[in-house]
Amino acid sequence: MVDEEFVRRRTIEVALRDGTMVRIRPIVPEDKDHLVDGFRRLSPESRYRRFLSPIDELAPDMLRELTEVDYRDRFAYVAFALDVPGPALGIGVARYVRLREEPEVAEAAVTVVDDYQDRGLGTLLLQALGAVGLENGVERFRAYALDSNRPLQELAARLGAQMHHEAAGVVRIETDLPGKAEELRGTALYAMFRALARGEETQRLRFRELWG
Repeated sequence: MVDEEFVRRRTIEVALRDGTMVRIRPIVPEDKDHLVDGFRRLSPESRYRRFLSPIDELAPDMLRELTEVDYRDRFAYVAFALDVPGPALGIGVARYVRLREEPEVAEAAVTVVDDYQDRGLGTLLLQALGAVGLENGVERFRAYALDSNRPLQELAARLGAQMHHEAAGVVRIETDLPGKAEELRGTALYAMFRALARGEETQRLRFRELWG
């Protein structure tokens, strides 16, 4: 059973660079329908980039794996748009899974639905995920991307990640979390995400306040 107070204290509302208000919080098992809806709003190209293979729907076992986490070895944030009428709209997910054979390393992935890409949400989700990973003893994020996925590689480069070519057409991305935290130390972004990871009180911030 999910601790509602745990989720509440790790929930934040923030404005993206275009002014769109979003809510970011830890994922819960009840988010399965949100993920199904968000997946349907991904273009075939975005689906292929995320899963590195063609996929038409999220199977029940995949939905369980994505939404039923322990918040330590497996963690995920979900983002909702608050600028639409009716219920909040799921627009992004960032998750990591710690590797058993390398407990200081976790595989990480970020997905943002097409209509909300290029607004800075992917960067915010990844930074928030990194802060949680550090709190939980993860020192390095590892991700895999298609060589043709230039947007993700550009994001990784901005975050100081190292990239290595693996099998044909696949790039391995490695991010040093302590090094990134040291780089951000003293900024509003660092303070917000560290507080969020620890369940401390946070305030609403606009994108330009986070990035200066």
